[in-house]
Amino acid sequence: MNANAHAHAHAHARAQSDVNADTRADRDDHDGKGRDDRHDHRRLGRELGLFDTDPLIGAGLPYWLPDGAVVRHTLEEYIRTEERRAGYRHVYSPVLGKRELYEISGHWAHYGDDMFPPMDLGAEQVVLRPSLCPHHAVIYRSRSHSYRELPLRIAELGGMYRAELSGVLGGLTRVRAIQLNDAHIFCTLDQVAREAGDALEMIRRAYEALGITPARYRLSLPGPGGKYVAAPELWQRATALLTEVLDHSGLPYEAAEGEAAFYGPKIDVQVADSAGRESTLSTVQIDFHQPERFGLHYIGADGGKHRPVMVHRSVIGSVERAVALLVEQHGGAFPAWLAPTQLMVLPISAAELPNALALTRRCAERGLRAETAGPERGTLGARVREARLVPYQAVIGAKEAADDLVALRLRDGRRLGPLPAEEAVDRIVALTDAHSTALWEDTAS
Repeated sequence: MNANAHAHAHAHARAQSDVNADTRADRDDHDGKGRDDRHDHRRLGRELGLFDTDPLIGAGLPYWLPDGAVVRHTLEEYIRTEERRAGYRHVYSPVLGKRELYEISGHWAHYGDDMFPPMDLGAEQVVLRPSLCPHHAVIYRSRSHSYRELPLRIAELGGMYRAELSGVLGGLTRVRAIQLNDAHIFCTLDQVAREAGDALEMIRRAYEALGITPARYRLSLPGPGGKYVAAPELWQRATALLTEVLDHSGLPYEAAEGEAAFYGPKIDVQVADSAGRESTLSTVQIDFHQPERFGLHYIGADGGKHRPVMVHRSVIGSVERAVALLVEQHGGAFPAWLAPTQLMVLPISAAELPNALALTRRCAERGLRAETAGPERGTLGARVREARLVPYQAVIGAKEAADDLVALRLRDGRRLGPLPAEEAVDRIVALTDAHSTALWEDTAS
């Protein structure tokens, strides 16, 4: 058996093993072994109606329920908006590619065990992609570029697939179908440090808005015995640049051998789940390898062809892992701008129901996600408890209905005096539009 056939067979075996069986992680959801934690995202995800799995769809392939889809969509739109503000241009690329594409990029040789087996289509073989970078390299080379266009920042929230074994799958943290927040910056060597530093700053701002605290920053280097591209001079240059970026940022970091990508070193932002286990959420990587493999170039000021450097950058990594972390860090009590329901309107009796419905419509017109929970759903106390994870509760009694007021209750237990409904909506919209983690701010401050 030749090397390619062996890789094909090995990947096929990995992908097919126990596909129709419940995963070990799914069994843990029911027996609780190893994780007695109220913030376990797998349990909370089901309880809060965010996502679920089904053996008929397959292991490692969760589906998103309406509230979970709201969280995911809101997170994706936040990232797209921040990227546009930072000068990124968004693209779409297919989740399939010819096997030859990944042979050129090096994924087939260095990452083949984690790829799904090729599919035969006539005389061609196509593969579910394990990464977006080869597609973005091809997109770059589809047009000629001048040095005046650089840095060229290409971003995509795109799907990719990895042939994870059933035994390591669990909830949203290890899945087979991944939606990745990915970007690639094509730039000159002189621009690399600035672009990588700006990417780190984007990550910092996103973590602040999401209420995420990184566990540590890691400079991930090659280690003995790994499958790495053999280009020691390029590895040294990339490592020196990333070290410069980290030192300039002032962030504490530690070097770790054996954690690099096969084509270059990277900065990994590590986060911890509710059980204290670390994983990588965000990355910044410097790549001299793929620009050479794909023959990328730009026309310099001298009229000659020059090789760009490729900076790989992911602010929140995979959407699945990011949402899992958010569920665990916040226990389902998401920052107000990200919450599936941002405001619950609670009429005390049926007489105030028309006012409550009118306020809910007013919120929808302003872009707030609001719902009405009327007395048919129980006593006021029961409805308040049911909406305990909703950031804002607007209680409307007879006095509030008569004067177009609301009595606001905040998720943290604070109760505010009656406010004009329009003012309450204005102030909530201002906080959510700013992606603030604060529930309320005094107008005097």
